[in-house]
Amino acid sequence: MMKLFDLAGGAPEGRLMADPPIRKLALITGASAGIGSTFAKGYAARGFDLALVARRRERLETLATDLSAAHGVEAFAIEADLSVPGVDAQIMEAVRARERQVDILINNAGFGIPRTYTDAPWSEQRDFLMTMAVAPCALAHAVIPGMVERGWGRIINVASIAGFAPGVMANTLYPGVKSLMIKFSQALDAEYRTRGLNITALCPGSTRTEFAAEAGYQHLMNRSAEAFSQTADQVVDAAIRGNEAGRVIVIPGWQNRLAVALMRGLPELLVRAVINKGAAKYRLKD
Repeated sequence: MMKLFDLAGGAPEGRLMADPPIRKLALITGASAGIGSTFAKGYAARGFDLALVARRRERLETLATDLSAAHGVEAFAIEADLSVPGVDAQIMEAVRARERQVDILINNAGFGIPRTYTDAPWSEQRDFLMTMAVAPCALAHAVIPGMVERGWGRIINVASIAGFAPGVMANTLYPGVKSLMIKFSQALDAEYRTRGLNITALCPGSTRTEFAAEAGYQHLMNRSAEAFSQTADQVVDAAIRGNEAGRVIVIPGWQNRLAVALMRGLPELLVRAVINKGAAKYRLKD
């Protein structure tokens, strides 16, 4: 039977093919909630199959079932803890077991530690680094060779406008890790743009998701912060459109672009003082 296939199927629009190709696969970490699940919905709506990665298998399987039914794509769950060394190999083996390859990588998984550095145990700080820095770099290292060989690939590293900020009290490692994701994306773009890869650092600001609740400081959020926040749909739509357009850094929302411009343009001592004052109310105390 002759059918038409779009970008997700790998054939030019309007071209007739005798046998449908396997749709391209998007692997999304932290897919059980928030921005991650919104990425899953966005790519499913665009006709991409999904490998959904997180620790909460039940939520992943429910999401996979719902998206498969709604969009006719294949979606499957990979239960994995990104803080565990070598988890990238486990994830890639799960993809290969289904005879699939990763065409799109969304490095989204993450969490915050709203305490001063030694108020949190080292095990928690170590897990933060493994989840937010080591695992994303390892997954990119695993999937890029195949993308290069096929001449097509997409990577979105979820960073933050905090990546442009100086270090401040509490969430000690957060700005540094998000800055790494920005610079990592820029370096990969310089190395692989001519090989068919689009690589983007997504830098949202305050986003209405479960992030604050997971970090334990939802009760500290106020209405003024909500007024300047964005929805996960707005953030993800900007990310996907920006990545397809070849933009290396995507900062969704005028308020976030203004904040980054101020952090870049104002004296660092002033920026640190302002951010420290604003961040104090989001710091948990024992």
